[in-house]
Amino acid sequence: MADEIITSEGVSSSSELNSSSRIICRVCQKQFSQYTCPRCNSRYCSLPCYKSHSLRCTESFMRENVMEELQHVQPNDGSKQKMLDILKRFHSEDEADIMDEDDSPLSEETIQKVLSGNQISFEDLSAEEKKHFQRAVASGELSKLIKPWEPWWSKPSAKYISLGQDGTQLVQPLVKEDTAVSSEDRIGSDPLHDIPLGPDSPLPSVRKLSAAGPSPLLAVHLVDIMYSYCFTLRLYNGDWQSDPIGSATVLLSVSSVLGQGGQPETVLEALSHCMEQTCSSAFRHTGGLQFALGLINDTITLLHLDTPAVVCLLCDLRRLIQHAEKDLKSEKYRKSKSSEMKTKLKSAERKVYFIMCWAHEQPKEAWSSIAAIVEAEKSRLVEFIGSKTSVPKMTKVQSEGKPLIKEVE
Repeated sequence: MADEIITSEGVSSSSELNSSSRIICRVCQKQFSQYTCPRCNSRYCSLPCYKSHSLRCTESFMRENVMEELQHVQPNDGSKQKMLDILKRFHSEDEADIMDEDDSPLSEETIQKVLSGNQISFEDLSAEEKKHFQRAVASGELSKLIKPWEPWWSKPSAKYISLGQDGTQLVQPLVKEDTAVSSEDRIGSDPLHDIPLGPDSPLPSVRKLSAAGPSPLLAVHLVDIMYSYCFTLRLYNGDWQSDPIGSATVLLSVSSVLGQGGQPETVLEALSHCMEQTCSSAFRHTGGLQFALGLINDTITLLHLDTPAVVCLLCDLRRLIQHAEKDLKSEKYRKSKSSEMKTKLKSAERKVYFIMCWAHEQPKEAWSSIAAIVEAEKSRLVEFIGSKTSVPKMTKVQSEGKPLIKEVE
């Protein structure tokens, strides 16, 4: 090849053997190459040639390295120090000597706070860091660094969820004997679990929980709860454990059944309320109407997965509420606000547990029927909304003694 210069001198040592074949720098075409770009395998001779050979290549390589390490980082001193070294190498001109000093957005103090597990708010950033952060948000650079979350109900493994006859998980994860963490704390926080685990203890019969029979509207209430669960998980990118109280607050805001003691009587009423909340000013940034319709699709998908998936969903939702209750006790909330939140969470937990026991007793055919109703109501909503950008507000009216739903202009 033209890029290679083969010497004719005899080889007397390993060093002479290595110098017998030299490749010309592919950037300047003047000097022998000494290095290889780890991303595109281009040969270069010096730092200036490395910087100029492909800016996109060098930046994307460093970004992928950082993201790969972030995905595998564990909360221990060794991994924290390793991540700190990576961030320093990425942001420091002295170690990487690739990026200019002005391109380093985070100070060492801020990096140390993040790695130590402390929460960082916008006010904690320096003036320069705030500018970098705002620019990154405006340009969409931050969103590129977040790997899109794939909902567990859309994974192939969700089709093969299996629970025992009493509703419990058939296979329990192994835990070291000296670990004092309960299964309630470890389930859901382990990234190795694609599917939320089912209940640890047998689910009692609904007849043992209430002397009166279950309400015929439980299926409608379940649609409200499932939609709200999907909304919360998508909003938090599947990681409700990072902020149980915030996740529970979102859940109670969207769900009429759990947050407001609502008693929707039709699937249309339940979906309309959830969609109104999704498209409200508080959550408009999530995607509005298209996002709301996507959440209905999530609900339909879950219903088609049958009883085990529904039970696992409700079990995961119950853990979310329990973690929020636990964190609320240690949070410095105002007394009145804390008391109100605790009351709502306790009521929500009881409702979720009752519906979970009810769902466990339902035949497989029930879920396909509910899914068909949700699909039909979604089609009606799509047809009705048409080119409108907002969801019609629904309210109850009385007509011949029967509650109906109509649009409020």
